[in-house]
Amino acid sequence: MSTRKRVALAIGDPAGIGCEIALKALAKPQVQHGVDAVIVGDAWLVAASNERFGVDLPLRIVDSAADLRFDGSALEVLDVAARDKSSFQYGVTSADNGRALLAYARAAIRLAMDGRVDCVIAAPQNETSVHQAGIRFSGYPGFVAQTTGAAEDDVFLMLTSERYRITHATLHVSMREAIDMITHDRVLAAIRATQRAVQAMGVARPRIGVSGLNPHAGEHGLFGREEIEIIGPAIEAAKAEGIDATGPVGADVLLAQAGCDAYVVMIHDQGHIPGKLQRGTAGFCIGAPILFASVAHGSAHDIAGQGRADPVNIVNALCWATGLRPPSSDVR
Repeated sequence: MSTRKRVALAIGDPAGIGCEIALKALAKPQVQHGVDAVIVGDAWLVAASNERFGVDLPLRIVDSAADLRFDGSALEVLDVAARDKSSFQYGVTSADNGRALLAYARAAIRLAMDGRVDCVIAAPQNETSVHQAGIRFSGYPGFVAQTTGAAEDDVFLMLTSERYRITHATLHVSMREAIDMITHDRVLAAIRATQRAVQAMGVARPRIGVSGLNPHAGEHGLFGREEIEIIGPAIEAAKAEGIDATGPVGADVLLAQAGCDAYVVMIHDQGHIPGKLQRGTAGFCIGAPILFASVAHGSAHDIAGQGRADPVNIVNALCWATGLRPPSSDVR
């Protein structure tokens, strides 16, 4: 029986590097040997990028999901006609680009919801373009929740690098909003989602380290009581469910010591700084009914269209999502 996974890869912001890195990733031998892929986006842009960036993969363009074959004869392209070719320009933020990138992601998610693919990988989005379109958007996790019908409070970003898997209890909100969002139920939901996601990645009983919110995890209430009144009780509730969770510990100490299979942190920068210090980081939306991953970098409008983009992050996302081992990967 074949163990090859079927993957839908949405090209992200059309004016960024998404289409370039998606094609470059799908041309990698370790990806080609392990997955059957469909790239989702405007077919004219995929075809033009395939030639422009010298990837030269054989393409098979289809207009309907029902026409997908996954027979390995060519890279299939599901045409999502969302962007006008005549006004297209690399490196520009616009409402048209914002609407298009969400249309691509929505179509790829639909493939997963319908059981046609095992997972979705999305190239980088550009929040400015989406906001210019007048669409409420705080990143892929919230969009995945809305599109799949999951509760937004149950879907989290887990940043995955060669060293870490880090779930963020809060993400793209102000610090004032983030503090208000740290509740017992939210922290417990983040721990549960992390448990399920890491188990799906092959760790039967993951050890999960949980950070505090305040310096030194509050230092017994000296610098704040969230650890005593909210985070600590959420950890105890997780333990009562059989989850191997520890903490709360200051995020700096927790991540420096390592030793856990995954971590839950309270705010964006606690996880993004250590995660992004390593090359090749990917981001998983966990807690949703589908497996969805993206890259932990932006749309790089400054180098879009130049053929200079490095696909390492999206290669890693593809490999981690499908059970393949990326080059030099040592997640712990």
